Amino acid sequence: MNQITSQTTFEFLITTSKGLDGMLLEEIAEICPDVALKSKPGQVLFSGELADAYKVCIWSRLANRVLVKLAEGEVNTADDVYKVTDQANWPTHFGVNDTFMVDFTGTNQSINNTQFGGLRVKDAIVDQFTTFFDERPSVSKISPNIRIQARMWRSILGVYIDLTGQSLHQRHYRTKTGIAPVKEHLASAMLIRSGWPKNIQAPLIDPMCGAGTIAIEAAMMATNMAPGLKRETWGFDAWKQHDHASWSRLIAEAEQAKHPHNGVIWANDIEASIVSVAKENAQAAGVFDLIKFTHQDACRLPSSDLPSGYMVSNPPYGERLSETTQLIPTFQKWGSWLKQEFKTWHLSLLTSDRNLLRQMKLTAKKDYKLMNGKLECLLVNYELDEKNCQVRENKTVNNDFANRLGKNLVKTNKWLKTQNTNCYRIYDADLPDYNVAVDRYADYLIVQEYSAPKDVPEHKAKRRVQEVMMSLPQVTGIDPNKIILKVREQQKGKNQYQKVSERKETIEVFENGAKFQVNLYDYLDTGLFLDHRVTRQLFQKKSKGKDVLNLFAYTGSVSVHAALGGAKSVTTVDMSNTYIDWAKENFKINKLSGAYEFIQADCLTWLNRHNGKYDLMFIDPPSFSNSKRMEGTWDVQRDHIALITDSLTCLNPGGEIVFSNNLRQFKLDETALVALGLSIENISKQTLPEDFQRNPKIHNCWSLVKQ
Repeated sequence: MNQITSQTTFEFLITTSKGLDGMLLEEIAEICPDVALKSKPGQVLFSGELADAYKVCIWSRLANRVLVKLAEGEVNTADDVYKVTDQANWPTHFGVNDTFMVDFTGTNQSINNTQFGGLRVKDAIVDQFTTFFDERPSVSKISPNIRIQARMWRSILGVYIDLTGQSLHQRHYRTKTGIAPVKEHLASAMLIRSGWPKNIQAPLIDPMCGAGTIAIEAAMMATNMAPGLKRETWGFDAWKQHDHASWSRLIAEAEQAKHPHNGVIWANDIEASIVSVAKENAQAAGVFDLIKFTHQDACRLPSSDLPSGYMVSNPPYGERLSETTQLIPTFQKWGSWLKQEFKTWHLSLLTSDRNLLRQMKLTAKKDYKLMNGKLECLLVNYELDEKNCQVRENKTVNNDFANRLGKNLVKTNKWLKTQNTNCYRIYDADLPDYNVAVDRYADYLIVQEYSAPKDVPEHKAKRRVQEVMMSLPQVTGIDPNKIILKVREQQKGKNQYQKVSERKETIEVFENGAKFQVNLYDYLDTGLFLDHRVTRQLFQKKSKGKDVLNLFAYTGSVSVHAALGGAKSVTTVDMSNTYIDWAKENFKINKLSGAYEFIQADCLTWLNRHNGKYDLMFIDPPSFSNSKRMEGTWDVQRDHIALITDSLTCLNPGGEIVFSNNLRQFKLDETALVALGLSIENISKQTLPEDFQRNPKIHNCWSLVKQ
């Protein structure tokens, strides 16, 4: 077996995240000043002694893994993977009783499957042990004693032992994390790029600290605490060539290298529970006493008369459109606050959405591409100097959407003078590039963004919706916090009323003498379909003195209008308990009491067992449903004749059904209905409100009268 001495030279490969390789090269040059370094994307390579690799393990704040090369060669066939791996004398590196695993990365024309490549590496290793000892070590993917990395680069395969085990970014102080945490090595990179380590006595603030990673990494830097000191297990623990004496000496030196720090490191978050997590992590890291923790709104965080310092943070940037656009007012407000309270400070912010940072109205000094996990991000540096802190008046938004919306509002305001409602549509996908609908409910706006076609890049779709969200407050005067974005996809069955939130907040709106409770946050729909405003008014006029049935009633808005129109009785039927309760509440706020019945049931089966008689019905079924509460499925095109046939058994002679649905390609089977003894009148156009004229197919509506 090969024996090593302290002077034995190895070839090492150090990995890091994309975008950090240049910084890693500089860092290793400081840690190991006597070795010659080479850099590749995401890697630094050098030849040196084991002590050099140990120093990187202990001191690197930017590396992920430290690998020692055991074999390398050209691979043109699958058998070459085996041959290259077999170059290493594996029993000199670990024992037959140790467990190991193989990570294989990269492919070429010969090896286009990493699992197959890893299998060939494993075969070569276990065959050696079988030959020498007639036994083989076991493979374990959970906490193996030895981790082997095989890395393919074009036709060259390198085989390595991983000295780190787990990635070095795992410092083992984070007991918990917040939402979208920044990795420890990336937090260190942010601090280095901000310039703070070169002025380490200056105050440092993370105003949106989350799990506290940035502040903790800063405290470790400030006290010269080696990031590897907290780790108890390493990838070299079972490696036969591990130099225990050298490692122990370097650990002792690292412990002795720590020193005090008297500067200000401040971690703040708006959520007290998140600050508690940050405190636990700081305690585990041994730097709790070095960090000031507070919980308050970053948009109101004072500089506390600190001298000019550094603000470094990973603020929320949202991965979904709805999340991103809801953050726009926060960043606008925060930018104004920073200009007022933190003049002369340095500001470094990580984001995956540069447009969000532009809401702060600051000019960037420099930006750097970084990866936060698999998410491409930018670290953007600002100087809050006199020029940046000048108060900039908000420019009037000038884009095609804003211009069209302004014209729409002029027209809408004229039309509203003849209406009696505070909920209506103000924009309906007028422009192809802004494929949204905007509805006003009292002093709120609902923006419905339909999922962009696959040929529209995500970044373009996001930018388009951001323009909408930025334009709306200025053009309409609505508070940005009362503008709600919902991304719609074609919904089927129970998904059409799927919950998207749990805020349980409602507001009251009015329409033609009726009041309704709407929920603008929790569902894709609000509880009131605005395109049926005229339909409800028409139905109200038909209801006086009649026994009325409202099937598929949703929140009972048609029932309310029927009752207000003087109906003799109103029966409201829906499958959902939630919507039946909602309908009752709508009756309550309209002070309606009398012969009003609310029934939770599957409308289809309820009709079959019901023998009541009605003079007027409103039937507005879903296009499709596969609800678990139903027997089978429902398809309005396929099943509408059966539904209407069942309805006729409950309809008095001369009675009328107002039948509606929103399936755009729907074809009413008039021949079958005439055979049932019904006269038919298409009233779709006369039930279309003025604010929905751009979308004449939003619903279909007929009057069906029993002869």
